[in-house]
Amino acid sequence: MNKENLVKQIQEKEHQIEKLRSIADLSPVCSDLFNKAVLEKAILKEELKKLTEPAAEKIINKVRNIFPFGEKRICDYFKN
Repeated sequence: MNKENLVKQIQEKEHQIEKLRSIADLSPVCSDLFNKAVLEKAILKEELKKLTEPAAEKIINKVRNIFPFGEKRICDYFKN
């Protein structure tokens, strides 16, 4: 997907969310549709963020995913 397409889809989701916000309390189905629209908007925003981030940040994020800094691993509990 390209950037313009993602921006357009995000705007459509925002419009959909605004419509569903007023009726979300009426029924579980409306509430589910509202939650689904919010989730889809978040996913689209994340895709847009990944598309627009610089190459250096992409490399840094990949390294961070490989070596989680500050997180405990199972083997850390068995050190003497």
